[in-house]
Amino acid sequence: MQRILLKIIVLTHFQYFSSPINKFTLPSKFTFPFYYEPHPLCKIAVNEVQNYLINQTDFKHNFGLNKFDKGAVFGKMFGVLVVKNQNDEIGYITAVSGKLGEKNEHKKFVPPVYDMLSKDSYYLKEEKVLKNTSVTLEVLEKNSDYLNSLKVLAKEKKKAALDIQEKKEAYKTAKKNRNLERVKAKERMSLEAYCNFEEVLKKESLKAKHFLNNVHRYWQHILKPLEEKVLKFTNQILSLKDERKTKSIALQQYISEQYNFLNSKKEAQNLVDLFEGIEVESIPAGSGECAAPKLLQYAFLHDLEPIAMAEFWWGKSPNKEVRKHKQFYPACQGKCKPILKHMLSGIEMDTNPLLENPAIGKELEIIFEDESLLVVYKPDEFLSVPGIHIQDSVYTRIKQQVKGISGPIIVHRLDMSTSGLLVLAKNKKAHKFLQNQFINKTVTKRYTAVLDGLVKDNTGTINLPLRVDLEDRPRQLVCYEHGKLAETHWEVIERKDGKTKIYFYPISGRTHQLRMHASHSLGLHMPIVGDDLYGKKANRLYLHSDTLGFLHPITKEKMMFSKEADF
Repeated sequence: MQRILLKIIVLTHFQYFSSPINKFTLPSKFTFPFYYEPHPLCKIAVNEVQNYLINQTDFKHNFGLNKFDKGAVFGKMFGVLVVKNQNDEIGYITAVSGKLGEKNEHKKFVPPVYDMLSKDSYYLKEEKVLKNTSVTLEVLEKNSDYLNSLKVLAKEKKKAALDIQEKKEAYKTAKKNRNLERVKAKERMSLEAYCNFEEVLKKESLKAKHFLNNVHRYWQHILKPLEEKVLKFTNQILSLKDERKTKSIALQQYISEQYNFLNSKKEAQNLVDLFEGIEVESIPAGSGECAAPKLLQYAFLHDLEPIAMAEFWWGKSPNKEVRKHKQFYPACQGKCKPILKHMLSGIEMDTNPLLENPAIGKELEIIFEDESLLVVYKPDEFLSVPGIHIQDSVYTRIKQQVKGISGPIIVHRLDMSTSGLLVLAKNKKAHKFLQNQFINKTVTKRYTAVLDGLVKDNTGTINLPLRVDLEDRPRQLVCYEHGKLAETHWEVIERKDGKTKIYFYPISGRTHQLRMHASHSLGLHMPIVGDDLYGKKANRLYLHSDTLGFLHPITKEKMMFSKEADF
């Protein structure tokens, strides 16, 4: 009976290609999920899934693609996994990241690794308890008696502080005056008269201290019942918050233990195992809910052999990120890397391109050199500084090639994929002088870029604060809360063949600033050609630092250097 049910499930989610695939050769190795070019079979599968999304009536979800749709918009990442079944037939399965239409069960998409939304699940029951606690907390925090007690207490505390301060100042002034009187009395009084006078001053001092202490006692007496009234509420609020936090962590612990991920040998590890050393509440939210783990889990559960995989975005981009409709994307680093490392163990994969040195065979061109500095032309796909896996870089090359060079050397950087001009310091003094110019934004910088589309306006300024995406480095996010200010001026140079050649003038120098400002919907909404992070991969990233100007560390003269882009 179990085998029959299993077969029905497989037939439900295992899909044959609608068009012939005989002409395509199967890949010899599985897709490296964090950087890949989709296999032709994946592209065909994705096209079929996208056609389904356009025409389906199985669920309702606002992807933000229809201007008439109202309410919250949620674009989604979808994935396809080309597989071979036990009959050696080639087909594919597909998945969606997270929920879709507030459901986990779908006709087209494989189920989650663990279904938190199943009827009467422990998660739903505990989530209801947490919601009830939150509602109780909200009612308490908005209680009119509590809020009024806070206001009264704050008002009386302010009065107390002012009164005590006033009395303290009077006490200090009286003490100062008594000291002055002592000095004067000592000069004009006899010893016996002075001793009597001193006794009078001592009594005045004691009386003043007693009065000040009584002022403190008075306000303590006034404030105590007010504080006790507020404390009754705050104790309840803190108790509920502690209770909610404890239950929330316990629920996260439980859920993390339910997400058991298989590999090809059917060895299971849960989220707690995979994120070892990280507190359960610090495991990235949504871990295990991405399309890639769902696909591999389903394949291993049903003895389907993974052949190739690809993921694509469907819908409007989130406000913070850059996601383009229908575009392919790699698996995320923060949530998926520990999971996929386990799930793909034992499967031969394509080489990780991040381990290969793209600068082999490329040379640095020295544009200018004197006793203080160098200006070099860095080709595209060439690191400015050593990376985690690749040491070859502008820094290491110059260190080897230039005699007598010392100090930090690197004054500023260009992204590995960006070509153009770099100034390097030959000693600490020159480095400090040059670096200060970058910090103070007095350096002249201009970049040439080609954008994938036609920009309507001729000039403009973009202000979008940026920060790193902690769950998917090195991608950046637009973040008005924690992002660093980033400003870019731009002007159009040429429009041709559906592309726009443009000059960028970055005022700040944030990581991926020009790439994000070009591609983000709140920027130019048009990625730079060849941008494999925020646009589409091409033969190279069409971004080039063509102009660099600064004051010389010794002569203090303005120096300007230019080198046109070779695209």
